[in-house]
Amino acid sequence: MKRVSRIIALPLVTLLLLSMGIFASAQSSSPLEKSPVSTGVLMSRAIRSGRVHVGGSAFGSESFAPLTCSPAPCVLPDINASQSPILANETPVVVNPRNPQQILAGANDYNCPNIQGFYASGDGGTTWTRTCLNSIAGDFGEGDPGVGYDLHGTAYISGIDASNGIVFEKSTDNGLTWSAPAVAVPPLFTLTDKPWLQIDTSPTSPHANALYISVTQFDSSNNTQITVSHSNNGGGTWTRVTADTQQIFPNLDQFSDITTGKDGTVYLTWMRCTANGPSGDCGGTTSTMMLSKSTDGGNTWSPAAAVFTAKLAPDPGFCCFYGALPNTSERVSNIPVVGIDNSTGPHAGNLYIAYYTWTGTFMRAVVATSTTGGATWTKKPVAPASDTHDQFFPWLNVSRGGIVGVSWLDRRNDPANINYESFASFSHNGGASFTVNQDLSAAPSNPFNDGFGGFFIGDYTGNAFTGGATPTFYVTYTDTTTGIDQDFLSGYLF
Repeated sequence: MKRVSRIIALPLVTLLLLSMGIFASAQSSSPLEKSPVSTGVLMSRAIRSGRVHVGGSAFGSESFAPLTCSPAPCVLPDINASQSPILANETPVVVNPRNPQQILAGANDYNCPNIQGFYASGDGGTTWTRTCLNSIAGDFGEGDPGVGYDLHGTAYISGIDASNGIVFEKSTDNGLTWSAPAVAVPPLFTLTDKPWLQIDTSPTSPHANALYISVTQFDSSNNTQITVSHSNNGGGTWTRVTADTQQIFPNLDQFSDITTGKDGTVYLTWMRCTANGPSGDCGGTTSTMMLSKSTDGGNTWSPAAAVFTAKLAPDPGFCCFYGALPNTSERVSNIPVVGIDNSTGPHAGNLYIAYYTWTGTFMRAVVATSTTGGATWTKKPVAPASDTHDQFFPWLNVSRGGIVGVSWLDRRNDPANINYESFASFSHNGGASFTVNQDLSAAPSNPFNDGFGGFFIGDYTGNAFTGGATPTFYVTYTDTTTGIDQDFLSGYLF
């Protein structure tokens, strides 16, 4: 038995659903408006307006058995890193490049006043310290957590403030204490949405320790523009730069991601779509994955290039602007998650993008590989051809030794194509092939048990490698086996 923690009983879940006035049903009406804004922001607004109600009390720290397995290689036990008695979803994770025992994860944590919770471990996941990101005075949070460490071991956390934009805090004691919140990215128009925090941790980079935050800037008419802000002094000052031209609705840019090369080059990806699908949104349309680069630390960006396309899952017509997880009313994003091989191995410099594409019958997780700096790409599914169930929310990272690690949520073990589990696979040959898939979940999760009545399990998952020749690959994802969304951590020990 891998399961080591349960923190909430079914009667409390029932009370939560009753208090929200909604139940798990693929045919029920969503309490969220259909909008191109990220679901985390929409849910925070629904809670503040009273359309969705959650309740609970503070939850203390909890210890688990040592997060290890034997004999290696092996799957780690999964643990509840968020330890929230209410709800937690959207799950970034990072490992301190100076200390592989220090892990920092985050979530939309609905037990935090500003819906941004963070969990720091200094012993490889055995114990965790929980904190809530603070907002600027007079403002309130709207989720979308970001996490990072620099080469000094300083930890950073970030999230959306409704009026001030993207805010951040930093810690020099691995999450025991945090600085006061400060603004990193002010709104260009009315809303800064879907941020991604990335720190350049390549010792050889001329921009080592630079902080980057990409966002989607929305105006009041749903016109969008991708910007990237950077700081070279630990967040003391920030410079915001537009990375591409503004898209006029129904054209949309959304879901950006960043990685940095060992030479300091910054790679920025995002998804572009046109809201002309059958339901009047991007669901069921063909999206385009975009790429831009900066070779001067984020001061200027190359012209945006369309690198390949991906079909989005259909929207059943009442819920999901970018498509729905089939057989549910769960919204699904399609983030082109970018990574680069910064090793000295034979595939050094390879770029990788993880995403999903709709085959017409199911969502398929794919990794695209470029050996030409993004000019050309080849694509490889990460699951075997026999897996014709939905594969969604893929995430990707590359180890210091050049191993490509991919994780995603997969429904292959449920003939009804409802329940999902977390899976991982690896490439040791530059993306040419992927290993036998590893099931990381002790038990399947039912999306209808998300605590929101089947409407929101987050927009993304996360993963991170430790250093060394035999690394550990940590994976975070939204698990519902407690009866609500929770940030679970598992992984693979090489």
